[in-house]
Amino acid sequence: MSATVEESNLIAFGARGDEERRRRHGLKTTFVRVLEVHADSVPTAIPVSASAGELRVIGAPASPAAAIAAVKAAIATAGTIPVTAFSLADLLDLGGGSIAGLADVAGRLAGAGLETIAEAPIDALPDPVSAIHAVVKAGLRVPRLTVRDAQAESRDRLIALAVQIQATTGGVRAFAPLPRVSSIAQPSTGYDDVRTIAAARLQAHNIDSIQVDWPLYGPKLAQVALTMGADDVDGVSPLEGDLGRRRSPLEEIRKNIIEAGLEPVERRAWSA
Repeated sequence: MSATVEESNLIAFGARGDEERRRRHGLKTTFVRVLEVHADSVPTAIPVSASAGELRVIGAPASPAAAIAAVKAAIATAGTIPVTAFSLADLLDLGGGSIAGLADVAGRLAGAGLETIAEAPIDALPDPVSAIHAVVKAGLRVPRLTVRDAQAESRDRLIALAVQIQATTGGVRAFAPLPRVSSIAQPSTGYDDVRTIAAARLQAHNIDSIQVDWPLYGPKLAQVALTMGADDVDGVSPLEGDLGRRRSPLEEIRKNIIEAGLEPVERRAWSA
């Protein structure tokens, strides 16, 4: 039986996803604390209370020059923290929608010191394979595939697309199969979401990690996802705040993973 999102028995399906996840990673569950900065307003210093494994430049820059300026500012601010930046779809727009234009923008960003694109939303790219090939040839890595906006019925197709992209381009470390934008007309359910996680783990045989986003999907769904195939948690806040150690984001994510019967391991941004 193929592992599709339409699999009827969620418990059995999730158990298969968990079995495959444990075969690959054992109990190890990674997470990364991400400090997001907007391309239009990169700070000159890291907040004192922040302890991040990745500084991620977000937002759509107004021009290639603005993108380059944001990258240079982020690298200067980050110090030893790895910097990732931008959505591949936004960079394609900056390049006028052409692969040649994208390659030019990517080459200029690499020249400014950027090494890694933050995300490649595969449903927002007309030709994701060509786009990824172009930026990799220009000197940038694309380790993370994401989904921008997908109804439940299209998710299985996108999982297959992620497999194809990895088979053709290589270099993908993680796939986050849950949409980053929710449909108001047809919002997905937690049932749809955890089925998608299990399907991604069972189908994406050539992608090492299946990822769930902590701020977008919350602790409860993230914890269930970790028992159905996910092994990596993205977007944990690096800000400790003033609520005390036991209520900090770091302790919350560790507790969430341990309560799922797994072992938390903090990581930094993916590179090679």
